[in-house]
Amino acid sequence: MKEISNLMNYRDSVKVVDATLRDGGLVNDFFFDDRFVHDLYLANIKAGVDYMEFGYKADKEMFDREKFGKWKFCDEEDLRAVVGENDTDLKIAVMADVGRCNYKQDILNRDESVIDLIRVATYLNQIPTAVDMIEDAKRKGYEVSCNIMAISTAQEGDLRAALEILGQSPVDVIYIVDSFGAMYPEQLQRLAALYVEYAEKYGKRIGIHAHNNQQLAFANTIEAVGDGVDWLDATYSSMGRGAGNCAMELLLGFLKNPKYNVFPVIKFIDQHMNKLREQGVVWGYDLQYLMTGLLNQHPRTAIAFTKDGRKDYAEFYKEIVTMD
Repeated sequence: MKEISNLMNYRDSVKVVDATLRDGGLVNDFFFDDRFVHDLYLANIKAGVDYMEFGYKADKEMFDREKFGKWKFCDEEDLRAVVGENDTDLKIAVMADVGRCNYKQDILNRDESVIDLIRVATYLNQIPTAVDMIEDAKRKGYEVSCNIMAISTAQEGDLRAALEILGQSPVDVIYIVDSFGAMYPEQLQRLAALYVEYAEKYGKRIGIHAHNNQQLAFANTIEAVGDGVDWLDATYSSMGRGAGNCAMELLLGFLKNPKYNVFPVIKFIDQHMNKLREQGVVWGYDLQYLMTGLLNQHPRTAIAFTKDGRKDYAEFYKEIVTMD
């Protein structure tokens, strides 16, 4: 049983990261209107959120710019149109996927950019390239985190090897990512202990990015807080790929640090998030996402089920339970 003070008190080292535009952009291909983005930026400032992730630095040769909104690419002029010089306490983040970005060309030197943090996303088999991206971003002057995705499918030996490699890299934060929403708090506790072991060895911070397939994204996130994880991802109204993420309104309501204020989040949801749902944008917990979470599978089949408007849940379960 963890110390109650770990949950009832607050640590200055805790950082809240808003991933609404990035993970939420996977729901609507990043087609957010300018007012939505500007008001989200202001809401994050008023709420005391530490970092706002605007989207991806996607490779423009690989992805058709006509098929995605501007936050798939996060060009400098688009960022500055929202934040100016960003003379605020809120820091700006973008994600760079291994194999899906031209990081040497599209990520500018820090002194030429309003971005503060580069979030490198990788699978275990891509760690060498991830390290090259981390080193490139650090040379350019950025804070850098590394999100190891699909961790619920990893073997402990492989994970330890990856953490050893990342520990020796210049990365600042290493993330636990429950990509499939398959983990339970008890599993998260054991995994956090493993990550913290390497964080203490190499002087790194640990983060958590949870998905809500089993309605445990918030539970797993607050479990992580009690286990010494400092960087916490959340999204407004839980908006994110498939079942979505840890809800910002839940997280800020839970954290005891007086610098955080949940009311601007509630106000933004009232003014913007509910309108997205009314416009037909679909995300959040549903039975098909529960099924892929239970089976520790990527939610792509559940996403297709949702887009096709299917309601034959039992048939869908039979289809995916026999998948290798």
